[in-house]
Amino acid sequence: MMDAYLAGMEKAREGGHDLSKIHSVASFFVSRVDTEVDKRLEKIGSEDAKALLGQAGVANARLAYAAYQEVFEGGERYQALKAHGARVQRPLWASTGVKNPDYSDTLYVTELVAPNTVNTMPEKTIDAVADHGVIKGDTVTGTAADAQAVFDKLDQIGIDLSDVFVVLEDEGVEKFVDSWTELLEETQKQLGSASK
Repeated sequence: MMDAYLAGMEKAREGGHDLSKIHSVASFFVSRVDTEVDKRLEKIGSEDAKALLGQAGVANARLAYAAYQEVFEGGERYQALKAHGARVQRPLWASTGVKNPDYSDTLYVTELVAPNTVNTMPEKTIDAVADHGVIKGDTVTGTAADAQAVFDKLDQIGIDLSDVFVVLEDEGVEKFVDSWTELLEETQKQLGSASK
């Protein structure tokens, strides 16, 4: 995603566009990762597997943030664009409503606080954060090694993360296509009613 953004910004610059007017986010689904990984961990059922429940989603987001920092805080390619007014592509944490009632209902908010990020929350999560969420500042920067350790343990226990991400991507695309189709059908229906 970051390479595509940078390539687009380079083309925009070549085309004479004002880079400071272009904004972008890169979405990372958090709870969906835990839902899929946890299902596989439960199937394994060992104590080591159970100890990893509810950790993959945050670990994945933290690794994504480390990659973001590498590209946008230290990368020469972005720095050349920044000199022409380019903004960073911000990580967006999506699917941040907790699905498992055993986890804190603010998990995907309090554990993913970092500069230049966006967190899209369902209303229930917003209410939970307002009621009892404790935001302690940046909880992401500097956590890449711990996040990678979670991924390494998942791999050692037999979780194929590549397969997890393929499954989630396929499911996500299907959900977006279904939503888009539903939106188009409803729009056509409403337009038909309005013209009568």
